[in-house]
Amino acid sequence: MSNKKIFLEPILKNNPITMQVLGICSALAVTSQLKPSIVMAISVTVIIAASNMIVSMIRKWIPKNIRIIVEMTVIATMVILVDQFLRAFMFDVSKQLSVFVGLIITNCIVLGRLEGFALHNKVAPSLFDGLGNGFGYGLILVTIGFFRELLGSGKLFGFKVIPEAMYEAGYVDNGLLMLAPGAFFLLGLIVWIQRSITKQYEED
Repeated sequence: MSNKKIFLEPILKNNPITMQVLGICSALAVTSQLKPSIVMAISVTVIIAASNMIVSMIRKWIPKNIRIIVEMTVIATMVILVDQFLRAFMFDVSKQLSVFVGLIITNCIVLGRLEGFALHNKVAPSLFDGLGNGFGYGLILVTIGFFRELLGSGKLFGFKVIPEAMYEAGYVDNGLLMLAPGAFFLLGLIVWIQRSITKQYEED
């Protein structure tokens, strides 16, 4: 499989959230606004790509009986580095994301890619696999964050974008989208749309 196909597969056909149903918690928890959604998406992408590369480079020296411990150590190291970077340079967003950056350690997408791909492939394909899965995950987060903030509060990046004239004409922000159930319904709609397009949900 070419690197291009490895990269595009989790974005277009086998998205980790909509098709594999992984990373749902963060998709619901951090997407009430667009900015933290983007930062979370970038953070996860960096962590998956870097962890994939590292595990791929040392895969031949990892004893099978402790491979999970090694993988978790690599992931934890990358999460700590990303968390410290956010605390140093984007403290306000770091506070918004709260514990969810740290919880990337337990994100099934990251460990799943290390177990399912990086342990069995070379560095370059592992990098593209990590980037593809990160982009696929991030695409859903950014989409949900965009619609939740826009329709839920009439804002984007904290700035009011819906004209006052619309409110005067009777438009009302959908407060449900700012709550977890609203995010769940929106995610369900996205899952339905993608699965309807790809038809990969059908099982023989």
